[in-house]
Amino acid sequence: MNQIGREVEPGLLVVLSGPSGVGKDAVMARLREQRFPIRFAVTATTRRPREGEVHGKDYLFVSQSEFDRMIAEDELMEWAVVHGNRYGVPRAQVREAIQRGEAILIRVDVQGAATIRAKAPESVLIFLEPPSMEVLIARLKARGTETPDELATRIANAREEMKRLPEFDYRVVNPDGGLDEAVDKIKAIIIAEQCRVHRRRVVV
Repeated sequence: MNQIGREVEPGLLVVLSGPSGVGKDAVMARLREQRFPIRFAVTATTRRPREGEVHGKDYLFVSQSEFDRMIAEDELMEWAVVHGNRYGVPRAQVREAIQRGEAILIRVDVQGAATIRAKAPESVLIFLEPPSMEVLIARLKARGTETPDELATRIANAREEMKRLPEFDYRVVNPDGGLDEAVDKIKAIIIAEQCRVHRRRVVV
């Protein structure tokens, strides 16, 4: 119950997705900078910590056997193999946030978003998209972090991921030089969902 005798409002599960290079990490970093009241799911991974990374904050660093156990016991909302390492979102932290009436944000690829929607149909799916494929390709090239073959694969994957936009609840364009505009729209979506008379009831 809250101070006026109402039951705690159900929490909100927000899934941020979109093609590689669209700016998902930048959006999450800006939300943290602005101290927007939302929890950020901490991903479990089998890769080794990089310099400066903190267990429990940046990632949950686990062994291969521990990740196997988490899969076997259905403790992950979704998981995937990326560059030879496994990444997954633990169900427990999502459940805890929902039970407390909090909003929690998960950043995943498009396939991961579909998996979460299947397991938690009342989650809110936001698709972050570029102004155009040409802009996205330019962003990917500017990063300079992939070989030509890797870049070609990311571009091909992005084209396929863009086709899955209809599976999402909201679309937010992340324009060049307009990160704050995109972040403001995402915040507005979350606030509007929290103001609904009939709130989504997420079961995880």
